[in-house]
Amino acid sequence: MESLVEPISIEENLKQFLLVISAALIIAVLPQSIPWMRKLPYTVLLVIAGMVLALLNIHFFSPSPELILWIFLPPLLFEAAWNIRWGELRRNLVPVSLYATLGVVVTILGIAFALAQWADFLWPVALLTGACLSATDPVAVSTLLRELGAPSRLKVLVEGESMFNDGTAVVAFSLLLGLATGTETFDLQNLIVEFASVVGIGVGVGLLLGFGISLITKQFDLPLVEQSLTLVGAYAAYLLGETLGGSGVIGTVTVGLIMGNFGSRVGMNPRTRVVVSEFWEFIAFFFNSILFFLIGDQLLIDSVWSGLAGIAVAIAAMLAARIAGVVVLSALSNRITEVDIGRNMQVMLWWSGLRGGVALALALSVPETVPQRDALIAVVFGTVFFTILVQGITVKPLLQALNLIQENPLKQQYLELISRETALQKVLDYMKQPGASAGIDPAAFQTEQITIENQLSNLQAQSQALCQQDPALAELGVETLRKELLAVESNAYYELVQLGRLSQEPPTLLEAIINAEENPHHPEPPAQRENPVIAAAKESS
Repeated sequence: MESLVEPISIEENLKQFLLVISAALIIAVLPQSIPWMRKLPYTVLLVIAGMVLALLNIHFFSPSPELILWIFLPPLLFEAAWNIRWGELRRNLVPVSLYATLGVVVTILGIAFALAQWADFLWPVALLTGACLSATDPVAVSTLLRELGAPSRLKVLVEGESMFNDGTAVVAFSLLLGLATGTETFDLQNLIVEFASVVGIGVGVGLLLGFGISLITKQFDLPLVEQSLTLVGAYAAYLLGETLGGSGVIGTVTVGLIMGNFGSRVGMNPRTRVVVSEFWEFIAFFFNSILFFLIGDQLLIDSVWSGLAGIAVAIAAMLAARIAGVVVLSALSNRITEVDIGRNMQVMLWWSGLRGGVALALALSVPETVPQRDALIAVVFGTVFFTILVQGITVKPLLQALNLIQENPLKQQYLELISRETALQKVLDYMKQPGASAGIDPAAFQTEQITIENQLSNLQAQSQALCQQDPALAELGVETLRKELLAVESNAYYELVQLGRLSQEPPTLLEAIINAEENPHHPEPPAQRENPVIAAAKESS
């Protein structure tokens, strides 16, 4: 099996890359023709397809630890952080922090104890295995929950935890690796100081780059440049964080949160935000497709079979430690905050703790000098495949059984109705333009216009009736209208820039008004204040 780090030809690399992409895209399209495949998440299908090829002894290139941690991880972390709203994360910051710190410790100790007691692992190796499996991989979790349409609260808790505990797990792995190789001794005080230093450097790098790039993008309106700067920020935060001795993961997550919540507001107009968000949606799909397919393709059936006993112990310990940590830490969070995490939500937090590419990368990066390295890799691989296949496939049925998928048929019907209203209104606007009826019999033209107006009135009546059934739909309509108005204003500025009347697009006035309406305690935005020239004219009169 060849690795990307080996000196193979560019042509061979390109062939392998195109084969992987082609296979992943075929898996993406197949569910459209095979109905039963639609019940499985796309990421799970990719892993299964990769496993089938591995069983047929068809292997592509091996994703080295460096490839996963330095190439795949930064953009996937950034994309997840970009889409998390700071307001929602702030409300759930206490439970997320508890899960991402104490939860990692509980998982490491639980897995290590079980492996040392019942799988004959040496304690340093058992702790290192626990560190590999302590991170709920954001790559695996975020994609899965979005595909399943999980509630926003659950997504914030799971994605927030997975992003941050990914960083703490990598830090813990680095610290414990010294114990396993015998180059360091255990010192709790030094351990805490080093952990705080690594996390602090990561956060500092993230803050510096996040706010710096945000203020730079505020100086101009060039969507392609701003889009490129977000990509530079994702990789630069990881690179600088690791180079300075900190956590590149924490740095990248911090940059993503800042640019998604601050930079996209102060430095990007609505149209640019849409462009950048779509760009990152593509990046996430592209990298996820490659990564999950390659994970499945790395199945080593002989190693997994030989380490089956250890894998079973690790899976049982992981699930037990996970449920214990979630229950205890949720109870603690419920006691000290107003955010209540109910039993159903706790069950989903427990079962949605998937492991993925990060765990595999950490396991593969263990030096060959570490004793029981092969057993460690077998346990990590087997456990990762269990979480993706068993837990990944059963997440949706469990969400439905716990009534956590908030399916609202009225919402979809309402969105379709107001979309049709928008389309017909644009048709009427076109018909009212001068020359639209040129060469057409006036009576026939008027008949068509009346028919469309009647149909529009009918649609409006239907949407109003749905709003009476579910008042929340009215708020959805207002939110949709605001997005459309912001897009109209932004497009108008864009056209004026193209005509040369403006040198660059100014900040949108409607956005300031909307923010003032949503935050009435804040000062009134400039757009709502009376023009001083008009005020002076009134006074003089």
